[in-house]
Amino acid sequence: MPLNFFKLQKLKVTSYKTAARVKQKASFDVMFNPASISVRHENKFSKLQGINTKGRIAKYSYSNSDEIKLDIVLDGTGVTNLGVTTLFRKSVATQIKEFMDMCFYMDGDIHQPKFLKIQWGDGILKDFNCRLQSVDIEYSMFDKSGASLHAVLKTTFVSDEDPDKRGLLENKSSPDLTHTRIVKSGDTLPLLSKEIYGSSQYYLRLAQINNINDFRNLTPGQEIIFPPLDRNGAIE
Repeated sequence: MPLNFFKLQKLKVTSYKTAARVKQKASFDVMFNPASISVRHENKFSKLQGINTKGRIAKYSYSNSDEIKLDIVLDGTGVTNLGVTTLFRKSVATQIKEFMDMCFYMDGDIHQPKFLKIQWGDGILKDFNCRLQSVDIEYSMFDKSGASLHAVLKTTFVSDEDPDKRGLLENKSSPDLTHTRIVKSGDTLPLLSKEIYGSSQYYLRLAQINNINDFRNLTPGQEIIFPPLDRNGAIE
């Protein structure tokens, strides 16, 4: 979604019924683009510590999905982003209902909230596949009847990438993870060990784990498990 410098590019949230996001269900164009965006990347490490030790090793466990926080401003006075007052305007209550129905509430067809995509310019929100994690609503400016004329949706969206794309981003070739391989013609345990761990030295241990009697003659189609390495470089 390239920026058009002759037209104000509006941030857009689109909903879908499937994770593949191939058939648009509904969309929500914000009235005022956010002034700032907060992005959170987080790695989680094990908190286990050995008995009678003074510290612990920060052993990697997993990475949380990226989070993006942004404020969506809703206005019911009819004032546009250019400061012009229009006669046609939606109430703040109507705008909030549209947003919540599209992004937050459960969809009866899929029995969960909808899948979302945020699009804005060519930056971090160019095509951000996500789900709405939370929203806090702050109301202000009330008319004589008590209806709000202005509100801010303080949203948190969590990344929700397609599994195949996520696997590429995570680089699942890491030796710290458990892998399985289907044997192809010409494969040997030393060669597979070198491919997974970067060294062929683990082939005897792999033969033991997988109950392989002849590591030189593997059977095509056979599945072999490659456990992760521990902190000392040995197979766990």
